[in-house]
Amino acid sequence: MVTEKMNPDRKVYGTYSNRDFNRPIPEFEFPEDGMAARAAYEMIHEELNLDGIPELNLATFVTTYMEPEAKALFMENAHKNFIDSFEYPQIKKEEIRIVNILSRLYNAPENKEFTGASTIGSSESIMLALLAHKWNWKEKMKKQKKDISRPNIVFGADTHVVWDKFAKYFDVEPRVVPLDSKTLVADPESLVSMVDENTIAVGAVMGTTFTGAFDDVRKINALLEKLKQEKGIDVPVHVDAASAGFITPFIEPGLEWDFRLSHVKSINVSGHKFGLVYPGIGWLLFKDKSDLPDDLVFYVNYLGNDMPTYTLNFSKSSSNIAPQYYNIIRLGKSGYRRIAENMMTNARYLGEKLGKIRNLEVISNAEHIPVVTFKQKSRDVYDLFELSSAIRSYGWIVPAYALPADASETVLMRIVVRESFSRDMADLFLDSLKKAMDSLSGERVKKSGVSPRRGHPVS
Repeated sequence: MVTEKMNPDRKVYGTYSNRDFNRPIPEFEFPEDGMAARAAYEMIHEELNLDGIPELNLATFVTTYMEPEAKALFMENAHKNFIDSFEYPQIKKEEIRIVNILSRLYNAPENKEFTGASTIGSSESIMLALLAHKWNWKEKMKKQKKDISRPNIVFGADTHVVWDKFAKYFDVEPRVVPLDSKTLVADPESLVSMVDENTIAVGAVMGTTFTGAFDDVRKINALLEKLKQEKGIDVPVHVDAASAGFITPFIEPGLEWDFRLSHVKSINVSGHKFGLVYPGIGWLLFKDKSDLPDDLVFYVNYLGNDMPTYTLNFSKSSSNIAPQYYNIIRLGKSGYRRIAENMMTNARYLGEKLGKIRNLEVISNAEHIPVVTFKQKSRDVYDLFELSSAIRSYGWIVPAYALPADASETVLMRIVVRESFSRDMADLFLDSLKKAMDSLSGERVKKSGVSPRRGHPVS
């Protein structure tokens, strides 16, 4: 056995003795020289500790927890470029399986040749779906020798900003229906009243970002069917099920919102929301292959085979596909149902407790998805924006925001109850919220010179 002799002059220093730690970190110019791997890691790691803790981020719908096995699959496939299906054919097969599984979950007719694809997220899915509907509208108008210069799209103010982005990026007139101040979603009659022969599609949302409320897709469909019969105007519906697509089929299977409805031609869902996968993964599904024009599908052969592609981007990691497939075969319907039921139970518990706190009024209490929103009953010595900042001091991230047009006087706070938000976490949050409210009330009372108990000036 050979033993290495230790050089008595050799000095061993710790990571933080590296002189890079007493210099500014490069921010504007590429550094001439590098640094030790551990030093670079620690610098970035410690800087990112200033970010919020994902598990305490009640603002996001996005998944912050995956099982260890799903995490392993995530990392094992992170370095595979998904577009290279010739090199990585098995991960492509898993995508196809998921498209089949989700299409049937959303009741695609067996006599139709449904199709779909994975995307970076629901924003890409929505843009691709609406682009397809614009193309179909354009071809229909050309056959009728009609003007194709003025396409429009109809949706409610309860939709995600990506709908406005699509309208601007792809030169389509947005016809936006204000929120109904009572239901906090777009009124179906108002939506359909804006439809004409230049409408490429009508948008419907299953789980709005603002309150988690559902558009009445069934009623929208019935009104469009009536319009078709009376005026011959046939317009498709795209359903944005980013939030509800992995919840509603399991806990409200009888609710008709999907491909069972005649005008619903495309659906998007976010795998990285209640699909329980880290961001970013979305799914786009078409009821029939004819709903996706062949003219929009590109074929490339410089990756080793002649591969069809319908994406806004090209390269992306395969990291999210495998965990999505893992969740589906690991949990099954019963597993997804049980997780959804737990989230709904904890959300409703939280909503009930919030409703008992002074001056708070619960607006939505997990009617369909685990989202709770609340507002102030009357103007306090602080507003909800200040409460949002105060609760942040306890680590919790809860957004405050005003609703869109026709309901903009309403300011809400929203909590999304995800898989890892337990009953214990709910109680801890409620305790922090009450402390934050008491702190704000006490601070304002002191500043105004009024005693918090008797209403007399403080000496």
